[in-house]
Amino acid sequence: MPHLAHPFTQIAVILAIASSLGAIAVWLKQPLIMAFIAVGILIGPSGFSIVSSTEEVELLAELGIAVLLFVVGLKLEPNEINAVGSVAVITAVGQMALTGGFGYLLCWVMGMSPIAAFYVAIALTFSSTIIIVKLLSDKKEIDALHSRIAVGVLIVQDIAVVLLMIILSAFGDGEQSLGRSLLFVSLRGAAFLGSLTLITKFILPKLLHGIARSTELLLIFAITWAIVLASVGDFLGFSKEVGAFMAGVSLAATPYRLIIAPRLVSLRDFLLLFFFINLGIHIEITDFLNQLFPALILSAFVLITKPIMVMALVGMLGYKKYTSVITSLSLGQISEFSLILAGLGVSLGHISSETSGLITLIALITMGLSTYMILRSSLIYERFSPWFNWVERKMPHKEDATGITEFEELDVIVFGLGRYGGSLIQDLEQLGVKVLGVDFDPELVNFWRSQGVMTFYGDAEDPEFPAVLPLNKVYWIISTLPGLDMGLKLLHHLKHHNYTGKIALTSHTQQESYPLQKAGADLVLMPFRDAAVEAARVLHKNLDFVTGSDIAPHIRDNSQRVQS
Repeated sequence: MPHLAHPFTQIAVILAIASSLGAIAVWLKQPLIMAFIAVGILIGPSGFSIVSSTEEVELLAELGIAVLLFVVGLKLEPNEINAVGSVAVITAVGQMALTGGFGYLLCWVMGMSPIAAFYVAIALTFSSTIIIVKLLSDKKEIDALHSRIAVGVLIVQDIAVVLLMIILSAFGDGEQSLGRSLLFVSLRGAAFLGSLTLITKFILPKLLHGIARSTELLLIFAITWAIVLASVGDFLGFSKEVGAFMAGVSLAATPYRLIIAPRLVSLRDFLLLFFFINLGIHIEITDFLNQLFPALILSAFVLITKPIMVMALVGMLGYKKYTSVITSLSLGQISEFSLILAGLGVSLGHISSETSGLITLIALITMGLSTYMILRSSLIYERFSPWFNWVERKMPHKEDATGITEFEELDVIVFGLGRYGGSLIQDLEQLGVKVLGVDFDPELVNFWRSQGVMTFYGDAEDPEFPAVLPLNKVYWIISTLPGLDMGLKLLHHLKHHNYTGKIALTSHTQQESYPLQKAGADLVLMPFRDAAVEAARVLHKNLDFVTGSDIAPHIRDNSQRVQS
């Protein structure tokens, strides 16, 4: 197929193919990421060569990465970073050391040269920020404890790979010593963080207060701030990703993050489409055939051995088996930074293009298969849970640090401490009902505890979590977490632990409520429908205030219909 001349036409064709393959992937219940990588292969040199120049796709991909890391930074307040800082640092350093060491030995056994083995082993140690954050966001688990630990590990890894690339560049630059390179990057880093701290403290609050009068302008400023700091980070030698992430962190402590973050999700997803397409474009199928066998062995090491290392490290730090396993399953791939590192090695003359191609093939295999591992992590945990018993430590778990040594007399347990769940607990307690609130977000647990609510950290998807709850003491268990899958899982877990009380689940649609009732739910809460019914009741009660209006009879007829 001949090249399409105009970039606009090329983008239009790319989007059309992506939409078509994406629809097929959804129909087959496959991850969209795999479909988008396939689009890149089809339109690239290995396929029909539709794209004559990849510059536009690469630019959109870089913008997508910047927006993604900016949104991640927006969700990480300094207090939240401190909450998982130690476990993230210890886990990341331990995992990188173990993966790098064993990976080097494996490459050496496979006959690689010392320098090639070093580059491949280092590439295996890092995990993909793009894949992990995208999928955890799609699963709406980005605020869960296991996700916070995983993101913390990724941040440490990203910092480590940036420092490593600076060191390797210094070795390849005969004009500048390693010590001088490290000194310069330390000074640049200190200047960058110092300037950003001053701007965040003295300039941003007043500036945002004025801009926030227009939501549209606030959103434009947020995107501009992300791209500008990404450029500054790249200019200073850190990377666009680090700069964009710091841009998000600088706005995380402001109240405006709650307005900015939700409005960027659609833009993030659209731009990230081009990251995965760009990855597929640069895949050379013919070169991969010779590298397939070693790539499969090293991919198995990344997909199996690397998560086991993370699992052991997180478990040793006092976290539950569920948290350890789900965290580790997220990190079973290599990073986009691994590809950048390989390109640097080729440009410095340290490794050959064959070694770089091997790293690229490992990236494709592990990114693809780990997508399934992340999306089906709960199913994997439930199916292989007995195999992970060695992770459990005979020590107090950090998740259990709720300040409750023994559960008091209770009437109700409520899963979900968001706006709906938190309000429900307050109303129940005002009626004299004794309630325990459960959530997987440590910040929500701490917030409601500070408001006087009895709270406990836990994940409704953890099949073993109900065992630590006083199921024999409560009359009702209420889940305010919407969704058919979530409701069915919780029902199954509670029945497995012989809970005999009443169960109320939450659904946002009438279609989901019927399967939940059929599966055994005693009550299905529908917040939007219930709110509409209550609003209609209040309006009907106050219809006397609309006397003389032509619409009063119409409203009265409709309200009677609602009551019936």
